[in-house]
Amino acid sequence: MNSTLLLRPAIRTVATANKTLQVPTFQSRRKSTISSLMAGRDPKPTAPTIGGFLAKKPYEPPSWASHLNPIPSHTFSLGHLPTPIHKWNLPNLPEDTEVWIKRDDLSGMQLSGNKVRKLEFLMADAVANGADCIITVGGIQSNHCRATAVAARYLNLDCYLILRTSKVLVDRDPGLIGNLLVERLVGAHVELVSKEEYAKIGSVALADLLKKRLLSEGRKPYVIPVGGSNSLGTWGYIEAVREIEQQIQTGSGEIHFDDIVVACGSGGTIAGLSLGSRWSNLKAKVHAFAVCDDPGYFYNFVQGLIDGLNAGIDSHDIVNIQDAKGLGYAMNTSEELKFVKDIAEATGVVLDPVYSGKATYGMLKDMSANPEKWKGRKVLFIHTGGLLGLYDKAEQMTSMVGKWRRMEIDESIPRKDGAGKMF
Repeated sequence: MNSTLLLRPAIRTVATANKTLQVPTFQSRRKSTISSLMAGRDPKPTAPTIGGFLAKKPYEPPSWASHLNPIPSHTFSLGHLPTPIHKWNLPNLPEDTEVWIKRDDLSGMQLSGNKVRKLEFLMADAVANGADCIITVGGIQSNHCRATAVAARYLNLDCYLILRTSKVLVDRDPGLIGNLLVERLVGAHVELVSKEEYAKIGSVALADLLKKRLLSEGRKPYVIPVGGSNSLGTWGYIEAVREIEQQIQTGSGEIHFDDIVVACGSGGTIAGLSLGSRWSNLKAKVHAFAVCDDPGYFYNFVQGLIDGLNAGIDSHDIVNIQDAKGLGYAMNTSEELKFVKDIAEATGVVLDPVYSGKATYGMLKDMSANPEKWKGRKVLFIHTGGLLGLYDKAEQMTSMVGKWRRMEIDESIPRKDGAGKMF
């Protein structure tokens, strides 16, 4: 028997705002995977690969990061990398200021965004430790949880997601909007917890509680923290800096970025970018826009991540963190959502409302308030993905988007049955 995932379809009724849907659910059987683990063999990806995708490969760090400890031994190739960098013609920039954008939103489809880079390292560690399932934690529309669920399924692992939601919804089916649809399509097990319970218990204790339950059932769980942000996950964006360096070198070689701007939601991305930019030839100043908690929290959290790598550097010296959470995590004003629409309409780049949307909004506000600070600078903005989060904002944005109307067709236009093939 091979290691291909076997699925048993069932039918489940889901109530939506307008109608009731019959949708398939899946229960997985993992006898082959568990047997492989018990025999001391790593579970294999669900299919052979061509071109390296899903391949496990030895990891060699950039020379400028070789003093860090510990250094990962392997990664899985999960992302479509390198992601492109192009000039971003944002409106109302300060004089002689250029903004370029690195499209980590294009690192994949269902497995996309900045989390892919972290998961390449975290999943390799999970498999090396003999895990047969993954536990992680996030908000009800967590991009990280969606990416983790997909990555786990690629590698023939079960995935358990602890998702925060409101206390009035914690006992209800969470539905199939945005990231939830992908998570549930790939068979993730969803465990709901109220925001109030989450605030009092914390993500670490909740994950440990679920881990103990799975251990008692004979499973071998591996816990990935919120956002994949631990010292191991930090390597994802240390490696991204090497990628940026290589892209500059293989291009014209004439551009040098003065600044890097990115959203900050759990800390791992900014830790890796900041360390990499400091030690590599990039030497760009990193600006992080925090979409939750506050700058003080993230300076301390990032310090813990870099101390875990024995980096011997102060977080305050390598990154500038600004508050951009507005109404709160995953909450938006009408002005912020209109901004996302306006940027898409002006440049074709669609931002998510939780991370890159708020970071871009904060960056342009800072440029407007402090034009001399940014004058003549070349800025690289990191788009961290999260497109599926927009689906959760559709109702709020309906009045902002382009109008529609029924097409007018004059009665004089000839009509003939079968003239229009609808394939």
